[in-house]
Amino acid sequence: MMKRWELRLSGSGGQGLILAGIILASAATKEGKNVIQTQSYGPEARGGASKSEVIISDEEIDYPEVTTPNFLLTLTEEAFNKYTTDISEECKVLVDSQLEIDKACGELHQIPFLKTAETEIGKKIVANMVALGATVYFTQAVSKSTTKEAISNYVPKGTEELNWKAFERGYELAEEYGD
Repeated sequence: MMKRWELRLSGSGGQGLILAGIILASAATKEGKNVIQTQSYGPEARGGASKSEVIISDEEIDYPEVTTPNFLLTLTEEAFNKYTTDISEECKVLVDSQLEIDKACGELHQIPFLKTAETEIGKKIVANMVALGATVYFTQAVSKSTTKEAISNYVPKGTEELNWKAFERGYELAEEYGD
């Protein structure tokens, strides 16, 4: 029996977390789940805090907004400070390991998303896919295979292999840093 996931993926505009949320929602839809995906970003669009929220449930979704996230991913301190105000103690929280986190919150996991994208994959721009891989591992809200299929539908043609590699590495990192 699947639980209802209320996910918030956050960072700065331009990091691709809205795309990651869209891919996650697409994968859940392909699996026949009920899904709502919303997004917001600051007036600066690039550089300011942005978020993508996704609700995934087997049951009907009666309210179209995340109210108390049970999963939070954040790649910047600004987004962490802005988007952790309403999380529960049970919330799984994934943050980039470069962040200086000075407050206790949920079940915290610090994972090197940005460093991995840059040094292992060779492109900082795929940090969102590294983070998406970890998100899929920690939530199990959707399968790896369906998510990889959804990635193919949304990333620029010719970059599928690079994005799949980043996604797979993120999943592996979550296994290493998880529980």
